[in-house]
Amino acid sequence: YNRLGKIPHGDTTMTIDTRAQAVDALFTQWAKSDSPGCTVAIMQDGEMLYKQGYGMANLEYNIPNRPDTIYHVASVSKQFTTAAILMLESDGKLSIEDDVRQYIPELHDFGDTIQIQHLIHHTSGLRDQWNLLVAAGWRMDDVITIEDALGLISAQRELNFKPGDAYTYCNSGYTLMAIIVERVSGKSLRQFCAERIFEPLGMTRTHFHDNYQEIVRGRAYSYSNNGDGFKHAHLMYSNVGPTSLFTTVEDLMLWGQNYLEPKVGGEDWTARMTEHGMLNDGEPIAYASGVLNRPHRGVPTIEHSGGDAGFRTHFATFPDQKLSVAVFANLGSIRASVVAMQVADIYLSDAIDEDATEVMALSSERLQELAGLYYNESTTESLSLEYKDDDEAEPCLTLYDLKMEAIAEDRLRLAIVPGMTFQFDENGLTVNDNIGRPVTYTKIERATPSAEALAAYAGIYFSPELDVPYTITLKDDHLVLTRRKYGSQNLSPTAEDAFLVENNGGSVFFTCDDAGNVSGLNVTNGRVRHLHFVREE
Repeated sequence: YNRLGKIPHGDTTMTIDTRAQAVDALFTQWAKSDSPGCTVAIMQDGEMLYKQGYGMANLEYNIPNRPDTIYHVASVSKQFTTAAILMLESDGKLSIEDDVRQYIPELHDFGDTIQIQHLIHHTSGLRDQWNLLVAAGWRMDDVITIEDALGLISAQRELNFKPGDAYTYCNSGYTLMAIIVERVSGKSLRQFCAERIFEPLGMTRTHFHDNYQEIVRGRAYSYSNNGDGFKHAHLMYSNVGPTSLFTTVEDLMLWGQNYLEPKVGGEDWTARMTEHGMLNDGEPIAYASGVLNRPHRGVPTIEHSGGDAGFRTHFATFPDQKLSVAVFANLGSIRASVVAMQVADIYLSDAIDEDATEVMALSSERLQELAGLYYNESTTESLSLEYKDDDEAEPCLTLYDLKMEAIAEDRLRLAIVPGMTFQFDENGLTVNDNIGRPVTYTKIERATPSAEALAAYAGIYFSPELDVPYTITLKDDHLVLTRRKYGSQNLSPTAEDAFLVENNGGSVFFTCDDAGNVSGLNVTNGRVRHLHFVREE
């Protein structure tokens, strides 16, 4: 498996063997010949300290994961799309303050200018393309091209918010940036990055994968396991910009080194890539140019994670320590972002804040006090925190079946996303992703509409922005939503006229005309707000 280990310069606190053993211990559970697994690489001061593969890249043909196995790295791709834009700006071909419609006139004129920098920092207000595709009845294992995404983005007539007013993660912006690169440079994002980034840095096993049918030797396949054995988690993207970079942990170390000693991009490269986005009121956000620029346990960090199908990836560079870490996984249940930072901690032992927050146990009574329904009137979104108690695990709260961990009596976080915290008070809770502005929810009693009231919502609703109908029917004592490809989903009442769609399907809010008759509905699902459907006669 081609492991390589070296002691960092001047560091004698751990030997090569103890550090290697500590890293190995994190991956032991996936070091099997009948399971997907991970690849990992660690570089410091330009020297490869460690690289290893665990588990299998392909289960059908018994091909193991290796450090040179090629992975789809999902949103880790975004920093390369931004890099291409910044290089074009350095070439004098564009400015990140330009109106996006200068290059993509088919995008709707929303009345407020969306600049390229809004796309970079996720402050454009555009609705997210993946959420839109799901709402329109696409499955994530359908073939999705860049033209498909552009068509749906261009059909939108409303924004989530005024450009620059807020931060909401948005893949649509990065698809638009890929199109801008091609229209300005005359080369596809794949060609541009190959010539300006990958070839100069010697990233010989890296490319933007813009045709899902292309054969790539030495690639990993992604898998899922829902308790009934491993299954293929198919991914057929022909969409680049927000995703679809194919690379290896070894190649990504060369990119990490470019943050420390720029070979491409110019002398001010790292400063440009790590400059924080800014909201209209002058408040900075942690998101920079396709990367998060925020400390990890007190240590300055440039990082980003990714997740598509069964791929889970994380890449982090620690400039002060001249250290880079990459962990790629091809099983959806592996928390690559968490494991990557655990790997980093082994090599940051002298620099990290030892007073970092630890997980604590809350009493069952306290957890049940915090459980319940929380509602944001502005977005009409609801969060349902469920109390879970079974014989196999400690009592806990869950959000959409995702386990939550307590880090204080009145503060929890998602186990799978430790950076997202939930602060409770007497009125409700405040959700903070530690990137943009926190969002407040009020604790409410669940609405209990009568059968007559529920029947008034039944009907067919149509969205011209998605070109898709939704059918609402009353079945027994509850409403059911039916849409293309997704079958039927139960609606659970939350606030007045508001419902949660089961299986993390977002929220539905019914609207009424002046006479009080139900005339439409709005769909909100995190990265899409108030997507309107008109009730058909």
